[in-house]
Amino acid sequence: MLLKGKISILDFVKTIKFDLIAISIFSVLVGLLAKTHYLSALVIPLGLIAIVGTAISLLLAFRTGQAYDRWWEARIIWGAIVNDSRTLIRQLKEFLPEDQDDEVRLFMERQIIWNYALSESLRKLPFSNKVEAYLNAHQVTDFNVPNALLNLHGMQLKSLADRGLLTEFRQVQLDQTLTKLCDAMGKCERIKNTIFPVSYSTLIHFLIYLFTLLLPFGLDDNYAFIKAVLTAAIPTIFIVIERTAILMQDPFENGPLDTPMTNISQNIEVVLRQQLGLDAERPASPDPDAYYIL
Repeated sequence: MLLKGKISILDFVKTIKFDLIAISIFSVLVGLLAKTHYLSALVIPLGLIAIVGTAISLLLAFRTGQAYDRWWEARIIWGAIVNDSRTLIRQLKEFLPEDQDDEVRLFMERQIIWNYALSESLRKLPFSNKVEAYLNAHQVTDFNVPNALLNLHGMQLKSLADRGLLTEFRQVQLDQTLTKLCDAMGKCERIKNTIFPVSYSTLIHFLIYLFTLLLPFGLDDNYAFIKAVLTAAIPTIFIVIERTAILMQDPFENGPLDTPMTNISQNIEVVLRQQLGLDAERPASPDPDAYYIL
């Protein structure tokens, strides 16, 4: 997630450099083509070029809107995970007898690991040492580790109910909280595994290159430098907008525009430990030169 007031223009340019190079080369070739003997007299009305430009603008507006919706939905989901994690531990403290602090602590440790495991699996990263140590200690080998940890939550609840430490009503309340966590996990997996239609991006690229092809034939030849600049600059603006939407539409890709799942997981760990009166080390502040957190 980008930090307020900070952004690295250089990193963004590096991200889109191949698009910029491609559109620049294409613009130069089209400009040279427009100066050839056979095509120098060809003039295309600006109204026709404007129609193509308007179509691109509408498509980009839709693309950017849909990308932002996916990004914002991911942030809302992780906000709900924060609330439900705190709710789970609060309910356990209230519902279980005071001499069952060890049981609550087992839930707390598992929930902390669940947050880290979910964030790392969404980013398709190897599990961190903390997660690996917990999985090895508890022999968790399932393919979907976050789901397996929720199952362990459920099994522990059942054990507590069987031992008479939880009434049916309180068990149902706790199970509803686990259901919310499971729903949040499923929503994250839906966003991660639903690919934005490739044909949509292909159509936008086709129209941008068509616009670049037509533009030199609608500009005045008396101002060659301005004509060259506009032929490259206007399509570049379209490319930059589309690339921004592409970066935003995948909020779990371990990049600057990601949902800050690692940072959120660290904050959840601090809060849950404090709920049980345990010491917790707060996450380190972002590096002064950093412009985003993960």
